Amino acid sequence: MTSLISESFEVASKATPIMADLPKEHFIASVMEDYDVMCWGCGLHLLLPSHAPVFKCGWCGALTNQNAGKRECKYFWLRRLRDRCFVCILLMFMLFVICGGVWAAFPVLFSISYFRGIFHSIITFILSVTTVYTFSSASFACAGTPPSVVWGSYPAVGKGALENYTFCQLCSKPKSPRSHHCRSCGMCILDMDHHCPFIGNCVGAANHRHFIALLISVVTSTFYISIMTVYVCWHIWPSITYEPFDHSYGFGSDFAMRAIREIVYGLLKSVVLLSPRGLVLVYLFVSSVSLGIGLSILLWQQLCFIYEGKTYLNHLNDGVGEKDCQNLVQFFGCPYSFSIYLPHCSLSRFLPSFRKKTQRHKK
Repeated sequence: MTSLISESFEVASKATPIMADLPKEHFIASVMEDYDVMCWGCGLHLLLPSHAPVFKCGWCGALTNQNAGKRECKYFWLRRLRDRCFVCILLMFMLFVICGGVWAAFPVLFSISYFRGIFHSIITFILSVTTVYTFSSASFACAGTPPSVVWGSYPAVGKGALENYTFCQLCSKPKSPRSHHCRSCGMCILDMDHHCPFIGNCVGAANHRHFIALLISVVTSTFYISIMTVYVCWHIWPSITYEPFDHSYGFGSDFAMRAIREIVYGLLKSVVLLSPRGLVLVYLFVSSVSLGIGLSILLWQQLCFIYEGKTYLNHLNDGVGEKDCQNLVQFFGCPYSFSIYLPHCSLSRFLPSFRKKTQRHKK
């Protein structure tokens, strides 16, 4: 036995320099043994030719990442506290805008005309209720949970039942291709667009319409507030005093700059003479204009994403989305095409469509 071992060592010691003398093209890579891994979706054992970190099951279609580990979600309580603070601050701001606007503007409106006061009271009530309702629906409703599926056992899981599903290590359950895990909410969200700290919730499949309705309501309300504040301030603003202009130097650029400077200086002096109602109206005008511009940009971005058939993080539809106004119609609650009700009329004739036309190359 000892002689056989010694002979094998001698052969190995002799083979080493021979392999070193061979050119590089003669080296043959050694074939690794098959690895026995188990699919998390159906529980079947699979033989892989090499150690693949990510593989797809041929039966259920689930994707398995062997290198994925459960990462700890740090500062989760701090994120939740941040969201709650934002929601409370936003509710207080909405309450201030509604109550402050009613206190500052409506006595002036009723003094001008009783009918105008009643008319604007109805509009204010409708906008206030709509904004508060859409905000509550977007904030406190569930953003959308992935569909529950059967997994883990081979007889129960059918062929292709978990196509392109992955396993969420944080939730310890399957995650569909259209889902994304939010670390602020601590759960997987279906069709997640983004996490909005101002509503303290994610924007997903269940509350995306409420979020768009909230943006539309807030943009409309800010536009209405800015117009009403200008109208009311026009009636209560103190008279503007400024020095008379000297026309001896003509009407050039210097004269225009002096005129603008005197008007601005007169406005600043008149602001000091404003009543508390006037100061509240000035603040409401500035805040409504700035907030309306920012939210209008966000609303336009959201509508562009919906028009393209996708969200910020993933697609709304399975497969590649196409740019079409039908996406907007289906998003806002009409799942069928208008061609069902009007067979000889196509929606694309009335709504714009910016699909990219395929270019054919001439031979």
